[in-house]
Amino acid sequence: MPGSRDESLVGELRMSIGLRAGRAIATEQYHRGALRILRPHYLDDGDQVCYVVVNPGGAYLGGDRYGIDVDVQPEARLLLTTQSATKIYRTPGSRARQDMRLKLAPGSAVEFMPDQLIAYEGASYLQHTVVEMDSTASLVMAEVVTPGWSPDGRLFRYDTVRLRTDIWVDGRLVVLDNLQITPGSGSPVDGMAFMEHYTHLGSLLVIDARVDAALVEELHALLAPMDPAGQLGISLLEGPGLVVRALSTATEPLNALIGAAGDLLRARWHGQQPLNLRKY
Repeated sequence: MPGSRDESLVGELRMSIGLRAGRAIATEQYHRGALRILRPHYLDDGDQVCYVVVNPGGAYLGGDRYGIDVDVQPEARLLLTTQSATKIYRTPGSRARQDMRLKLAPGSAVEFMPDQLIAYEGASYLQHTVVEMDSTASLVMAEVVTPGWSPDGRLFRYDTVRLRTDIWVDGRLVVLDNLQITPGSGSPVDGMAFMEHYTHLGSLLVIDARVDAALVEELHALLAPMDPAGQLGISLLEGPGLVVRALSTATEPLNALIGAAGDLLRARWHGQQPLNLRKY
């Protein structure tokens, strides 16, 4: 089992994903505290396994620390998602934190497609994700950050959301993405710094040897008409890989953009149908 037990964690999840009878499955798994994992299921006739992470407590609170450690063995394919949005409530005294480690062996593939992260008034949150992957592995990782409701009815009242992602390929650091959103005390109507008057941020990070400039152009042609705000950017990374970033004033357009991009990659690389993660 990857990793060792950390008693300071409010919730802990550790999994090892391998192949059995031609399909991916958890060969080892452990969870405790405020994290659970639902039984495996398969969205089609392929070999990709889907697991859903659940937080029975419903939200992250001040001082909470969560740990997720996933080891994906050679040629195994994992889709990891959440049962619902990750909610960060007021965190007086100490921020909430989640540390996630993904290890991708040769030929493996991971899609991490969680529901949105919602930060409420007075919330402070750090999420640190470390990926260690082989150059023949494939990573598709999404994130949508949404402001939660506040008692005065205004958005964008959380303190800080910091999302740091380190991606190592064959022992070489190829991506260090350090995003910090700090609304501060200004008017939420005015937005802040690079986000201008927008309040929602969507990201899709892809590391795969098949990524090239032609794919970036194809994604832009697909996604640009879906972006009513006109705040979409797609950049080619040295990974090789790409990053999609978009701004909005609502969650749904960002989910649609990320979903369409992910569906194109699934069809192109694995011959799979569009992703349907209906959870209601």
